[in-house]
Amino acid sequence: MSDNKTEHMAECYQEIIRGVGEDTSREGLLKTPLRAAKAMEFLTQGYEQSLEDVVNDAIFPSDNDEMVIVKDIELYSLCEHHMLPFIGKAHVAYLPKGKVIGLSKIARIVDMFARRLQIQEQLTTQIAYAIQDAIGAAGVAVVIEASHLCMMMRGVQKQNSLTTTSMMLGAFRNNHRTRDEFLTLIKL
Repeated sequence: MSDNKTEHMAECYQEIIRGVGEDTSREGLLKTPLRAAKAMEFLTQGYEQSLEDVVNDAIFPSDNDEMVIVKDIELYSLCEHHMLPFIGKAHVAYLPKGKVIGLSKIARIVDMFARRLQIQEQLTTQIAYAIQDAIGAAGVAVVIEASHLCMMMRGVQKQNSLTTTSMMLGAFRNNHRTRDEFLTLIKL
């Protein structure tokens, strides 16, 4: 983001801090508006990224047609309803059809979409379609498990709740054996 955007966001954070009844001239809060603005820029950097930039030509020809799984990919996102974090892990699988993608790129795709104001349901879908678009796989499966601070810190205040979402495309949607193999391998 530009310095002007950062400065504007810092001014907004200063108003929010004042709005909760704090003294923004207090020593501990002097630099908080700027730090908060920079943190928000980092947490939403996915808006500045595209699938092409993230994949960066890390797609390779392959004769493999067996399932590829990257599981337990840590993710951190912000709920678009309350702007509070949700934290969890993604499990991503695909069935190659002539092409494979660099494994680290799968984690980077997860991060690209997670680093936006988001709901978990949409995040799951975006990741699946992005991988499908990138490599034309015979199937893509994404499962996300996350804890939502909007449920833990406010509202119902349930500390041990976990939300699980899934998106199955291609063979994972159409073939229950393929789907079951994936779910067994990620132990769900």
